[in-house]
Amino acid sequence: MAKIDRSHIRVKAMLVASNDDTTAHAVSLHPPTKENPYGYHRLIGGGVELGEPHRDAIVREVDEELGAKIRDLTFLATFESIFRIDGVLGHEIVFLYGGRLDPHPALSGASLTETDGSVLPVVWRPIHDDQESLPLYPSASVAWVHSLTDWGGER
Repeated sequence: MAKIDRSHIRVKAMLVASNDDTTAHAVSLHPPTKENPYGYHRLIGGGVELGEPHRDAIVREVDEELGAKIRDLTFLATFESIFRIDGVLGHEIVFLYGGRLDPHPALSGASLTETDGSVLPVVWRPIHDDQESLPLYPSASVAWVHSLTDWGGER
């Protein structure tokens, strides 16, 4: 995997991509890091390019990474994410969206391709993830995911 320059604040657009019965959402599975020796889950999405509205960025990222469209795209929140990966400080401003992928990733064997060409598994993480051993990032999105069933039917 290519080394990511984390020396500046990045702007991201990310998606809480629920299944049709709002029991799980699609996330990418990342390999172990110093902070997460068993790996971690991350919401689907990516960087907002210079001059690109964040709504356009999430649509583009999902198309590029998964070859999918987003149904019921809804803006949820903006938050700041400060984190470390292998000891390196990262800082992002995240525009969070909710929606459903069309087509849905397969229940097993699905993957996405990052901009750098790396391929990551896509898995379905339970909305109510108390039994899940891997953390979800960005961590500020967790409360939004847990409230998914509250707003899921209103989109």
